[in-house]
Amino acid sequence: MSEGENKAARHLSEAAQKTTRGKATESVKPARPDRRSFLSNGAVAVAGAGLSIGLAGCNTSSDSAKSAGAASSAPKANGGPGEIDYSKYEVPPGQLDTYYSFSSGGHSGEMRIYGLPSGRLFKRIPVFNIDCLVGWGITNESKKIIGTKPDGSLKYCTGDTHHVHPSYTDGTYNGKYIFVNDKIHSRIARVRLDTMECDKITELPNVQGFHGIFPDKRDPVDPKINYTTRVFCGSEFHIPQPNDGRDLNNPKNYFCLFTCVDAETMEPRWQVKVDGNLDLVATSYDGKLACSNQYNSENGVHYEETMAAERDACVFFHIERIEAAVKAGKTFRIGTSKVPVVDGTKAANPDPKTSLTLYVPVPKNPHGVNTSPDGKYYACSGKLSPTATLIDHGLVLQWFDGQLKEPRDTVVAEPEIGLGPLHTAFDNRGNAYTTLFLDSQIVKWNIEAAIKSYKGDKAAKPVVDRIDVQYQPGHGFTSMGETKEADGKFFLSDNKFSKDRFLPVGPLHPETAQLIDISGDKMKLVADHAVYSEPHDSIIIRRELIKTKQVYDINDFPNAVKDAKECRVERKGRKVTVYLTSQAPTFGLREWTVKKGDEVTIILTNLDKVEDLTHGFAIPKYDINFIVNPQETKSVTFKADKPGVYWAYCTNFCHALHLEMRSRMLVEA
Repeated sequence: MSEGENKAARHLSEAAQKTTRGKATESVKPARPDRRSFLSNGAVAVAGAGLSIGLAGCNTSSDSAKSAGAASSAPKANGGPGEIDYSKYEVPPGQLDTYYSFSSGGHSGEMRIYGLPSGRLFKRIPVFNIDCLVGWGITNESKKIIGTKPDGSLKYCTGDTHHVHPSYTDGTYNGKYIFVNDKIHSRIARVRLDTMECDKITELPNVQGFHGIFPDKRDPVDPKINYTTRVFCGSEFHIPQPNDGRDLNNPKNYFCLFTCVDAETMEPRWQVKVDGNLDLVATSYDGKLACSNQYNSENGVHYEETMAAERDACVFFHIERIEAAVKAGKTFRIGTSKVPVVDGTKAANPDPKTSLTLYVPVPKNPHGVNTSPDGKYYACSGKLSPTATLIDHGLVLQWFDGQLKEPRDTVVAEPEIGLGPLHTAFDNRGNAYTTLFLDSQIVKWNIEAAIKSYKGDKAAKPVVDRIDVQYQPGHGFTSMGETKEADGKFFLSDNKFSKDRFLPVGPLHPETAQLIDISGDKMKLVADHAVYSEPHDSIIIRRELIKTKQVYDINDFPNAVKDAKECRVERKGRKVTVYLTSQAPTFGLREWTVKKGDEVTIILTNLDKVEDLTHGFAIPKYDINFIVNPQETKSVTFKADKPGVYWAYCTNFCHALHLEMRSRMLVEA
């Protein structure tokens, strides 16, 4: 890329930032067609400089732009012709939401659970982060899941959750697990949906920038198993393989891996060497294919090197062939990893009839690939093109069978939809909804009309509606839209900027999750929900699909103290174990004594059996703080290095005598 092209690219980026952010004291208004025209002119400047990103083709003076202008009008709240009755989207006190919304927490390292349509935050699930409310990263049980160093300290104290996807049975959610990635340290975590707690974390070998993740929707390999058995993981960052200090400045030996993880054992099954960087992941409903949008097909290291090619790709993985190659031993290993790796690069797969992968060319730098609920199509948007690419599942299978000549023969539509298209969601009426990052819009387009238009039908108009959001949407999701039971009720837009939408809280603004009613012909913005930074992905699930435990089974904990009479202190040399119970409003021991330098393990069981009756446990100056839910057991281990009296107390309000619920730890000098 020339210096002129670089300047043009920077011009477009700066123009977009200025028009969306403005100055800190300005009031930013919802997007208007004149703003989109300005951005389109910026795109022309880029195209004129020779940067082949296709933005100049965006038509903002069409009927779609007129629709956008109409959608921008703020509705009144008092009812009347053409106005919105917001009361129908409220959840009155004492009533329950229709949906759960599971959201990633970004660089907080956590997951979050909201109710929809209310937008109420129900729970924050610690995963890769430390949480002193529940004791995640503090208790022995949680530290074992997160992973520790030989000295017992956490291996990592940070995380970056991006994508959340539940387990499936035959194309819909089964309420068993939800999986989430950690982009920083390339870890995959599994959360049990009956307790809403993480129970397993695995670090992927030879991977950096683990971003995209998606489970099997169906596994046809073993008909006796009717639930998710595999989870597929992409990776964004090229690294030398193995990454042990060799080839630091030899990018020819850099590459990325696509990983399959066993959903039950949470161990990697196999990996695939690929060209380019893999972003997000999708899977087919018949269990035959997984795919990922690919950028940096140039295999470049620096920014300008990653922007040279005309197109990137959507990469398809033929699961049956890959697993057959692994079984046949057509693999290699990387470094000390024992995970088998197959070669899925284009150079190693010249024959479609035996190929493990298919690289379908799509417009430059795509971000997002999603499967339609009927299982027929994959929508992949190139964010530097004003288009979405629709790829036919059946034609992909035909290409693998050698029936098609070119990979692009699998493309059946490429509608022009707007600036900065990212993620696509679907309803149950044949419509797709794509977030437009630069236009700050959600665009609704019809799949059948897009296919007809691609075939040359000039009367077919793919774009049927637009609506402005505030501001710059990243991910967008429809209710049950990632399943074959998409219901077409709601679209949730997670927006990156929220200036002037909420009370000011300082330089770090909240972000917005805007709820849009998509049940009619026109989309209606019906709610603004403030969300703490920085959500990436959300999944909207009907409430009846989630069945949770309200009280633990004490027998699930081998070290449980099942009766207050069993409370005691045991010493083995300098190791002391304190067996303790909590039952409102007392702990099982009034006090216990240890010596300075002892390694102390406290095992605490909550004997209460009433829902909601959670107890906390904290020890001042020893950095101990965690909770135990009804019939649950947790433990902590620490060194008693400070002599004196330390009052252990209940941190979670539990009883009228909550303040009196405490015990003494006596540390002898």
